[in-house]
Amino acid sequence: MAENRGVAYAGPGRVKLVDMDYPEFVLKDGPGVNPANVGRPVPHGVILKVVATNICGSDQHMVRGRTTAPEGLVLGHEITGEIIEKGPDVEFLDVGDLVSVPFNIACGRCANCKARRTGICLNVNPDRPGSAYGYVDMGGWVGGQARYVLVPYADWNALRFPDKQQAMEKILDLTMLSDIFPTGFHGCVTAGVGVGSTVYIAGAGPVGLAAAASALLLGAAVVIVGDLNKERLEQARAIGCETVDVSEQDPRDRIEQLLGVPEVDAGVDAVGFEARGHGADAAHEAPATVLNTMMEVTAAGGSLGIPGLYVTGDPGAADEAARNGSLSIRIGLGWAKSHAFFTGQCPVMKYHRQLMQAILHDRVQIARAVNATPIQLEQADRGYQEFDKGAARKYVLDPHGLLGSG
Repeated sequence: MAENRGVAYAGPGRVKLVDMDYPEFVLKDGPGVNPANVGRPVPHGVILKVVATNICGSDQHMVRGRTTAPEGLVLGHEITGEIIEKGPDVEFLDVGDLVSVPFNIACGRCANCKARRTGICLNVNPDRPGSAYGYVDMGGWVGGQARYVLVPYADWNALRFPDKQQAMEKILDLTMLSDIFPTGFHGCVTAGVGVGSTVYIAGAGPVGLAAAASALLLGAAVVIVGDLNKERLEQARAIGCETVDVSEQDPRDRIEQLLGVPEVDAGVDAVGFEARGHGADAAHEAPATVLNTMMEVTAAGGSLGIPGLYVTGDPGAADEAARNGSLSIRIGLGWAKSHAFFTGQCPVMKYHRQLMQAILHDRVQIARAVNATPIQLEQADRGYQEFDKGAARKYVLDPHGLLGSG
């Protein structure tokens, strides 16, 4: 049996590489596993040899100690891999297939899955709708920042690449299909981005950059990206976006400079609950800042796509209300402007096949947009530290040395 190792949360600010069990077709007890899921049989699953698995900003929230994640939780929900074993109920996938795995775990059988709302599957997390690999309060499915991982309901969840050799040539692009590319795209779609749109995207991290690339793919006329990090803003400019450093300038002023009016057609929040203030308040956390700014800069009748993560429990929040997920949002402003708000996990399966085709046929270079950088699994701690410091990179872990990581 092959040796398995994975990246585990080791307390605020730390991850460590741990030895772990090789996957079996049953969900076993472990850190973060919902007791009601222990012993759950998975005959519909496959075991993957992980080819690429990415560090996500959502992982970083846990590693910073900003969630209730238990120590020892094996991280990682952005997974691309080769099938090396399959359960007896898997009918349409074969050993040797190279697949992308949506970060949402979905059964394909419940009312939400049948309505393409796979981010809120009703059957995979005993506590609430929705589940994900290696994530706090998401049912306890073991994370994929590892050498091998179990994927349940594989016929439904896994997206098979049609040509394995072609896929490996574009693997740094295709690995983004598991989360950030569909998530950024979903933020733009729900914000109503289309041909000729003007768009403001808050946040130039990987999801914000993926949203920017998505807005351009959808035909936006002007894409403006706001952030505090100069290196990330430079990356946004490199793919054709306008930018605003919100520590130096109010987004409304910059939007008016560029467009002649202080509002855009569509707004995307790619920051989430660890947002900082703008201007003189940029050094302090102000978790409602981005949402309130979005309402200010989005024109009446517009939509706000909110792929940025907001949580029900934040032990590191600045005040008691925010610790329980309650923020001082100017809902009256949004109501007065007839805004539509779209929140929650991206239903990856709604988009990933089309986005795969866009990658395979050279309509988008998402790895370039997010500055994909492969590193060895043993370098995960370094990747988390550099990402936490604001590196303008999307770190891709290379568990088996297949990506040419140094």
